Amino acid sequence: MSIIIAIPKETTLGEKRVAIEPSVATKLVKLGAQVLIETGAGDQAHYPDSAFKEATFSPNTIYPQADITLKVQMPSLEEIALLKPNSVLIGMLNPYQKPAEVKALAERGITSFAMELIPRISRAQAMDVLSSQASVAGYKAAIMGADLASRFFPMLTTAAGTIRPAKVVVVGAGVAGLQAIATARRLGAIVEAYDVRTVTKEQVQSLGAKFIELGIKAEGSGGYARELTAEEQAQQQAELTQYFASADVLITTAAIPGKPSPKIISAAMVQAMKAGAVIIDLAAEGGGNCTLSVAGETVTQYGVTIHAPLNVPSQLPTHASEMYAKNLLSFLSLSLKEGQYQPDFKDEIIAGSLLTHEGKITNEAVRRVVEA
Repeated sequence: MSIIIAIPKETTLGEKRVAIEPSVATKLVKLGAQVLIETGAGDQAHYPDSAFKEATFSPNTIYPQADITLKVQMPSLEEIALLKPNSVLIGMLNPYQKPAEVKALAERGITSFAMELIPRISRAQAMDVLSSQASVAGYKAAIMGADLASRFFPMLTTAAGTIRPAKVVVVGAGVAGLQAIATARRLGAIVEAYDVRTVTKEQVQSLGAKFIELGIKAEGSGGYARELTAEEQAQQQAELTQYFASADVLITTAAIPGKPSPKIISAAMVQAMKAGAVIIDLAAEGGGNCTLSVAGETVTQYGVTIHAPLNVPSQLPTHASEMYAKNLLSFLSLSLKEGQYQPDFKDEIIAGSLLTHEGKITNEAVRRVVEA
């Protein structure tokens, strides 16, 4: 009997993505699985039930039937209670912010994998949900900036004279930052970018942006920046103030997994910015890079508009779902053999993303948070 892979509706408020798209459903069937989708699960991502030719649909909750459940976000406690004991859950589970749910998964004997914990190694690039979803967020950040700005992004030559291009400053040159840079450049803006990891300089310049060089280096492990000391933060703020003051749009993307977002922009720095400037704070999920950001809201302080959106990838649900579903397919392909699920728990990717198994929280960092 083939294994049942189920995709339920997302229940998190405002979540429009779905963990499957038609081509991925077809490929899962070819791998020998039965794909069971909750009726209407893809509607908000504009994947109607009719788009899935080889899937089976259920109008009722499908959790109890699933050997493997694919989710975008962590299921609620009520949903976890419906999961088949000893089944598998795969999704972006946000474990550091969901300790009660992680504990419930362990207690129910669920083998769960948090896709965002997958090691960022070359072999796992096709499974890197952080990169795929950050690409969406970075693109959208530039569009948001252009929408809220009081100036044109490109230079325009008109009968009324020449309009100078806007200046966009991007903080953080990870995947989201680089996509924001590329999109702002496509829109015609002059772009400057800063990252504490000087190794990103060449990438920034390759996109046609100027790299802001300060006297601080903070390369960390796994491609991330390390946390700055208090002295380094003060130096960083002092040196960046002049660059922020000339920006029409400032996009911040600096985040540290499992920790609050670093506070890069102080109230004094906002006060020094020009009237009508815009800040797009993509780090709002972790508290924001700006001390004046209000998560999920748009506020105005000192004449500066500060936009701190949450769950930005969900605002482009069709392509965000497509990319995420392909990440899941690549991950599942490691373990699906002729319709049977046979994970190799010694595999670096599988071991690194394993969150709970056989009644235990297997990720040590998460376990310390849950048991604190």
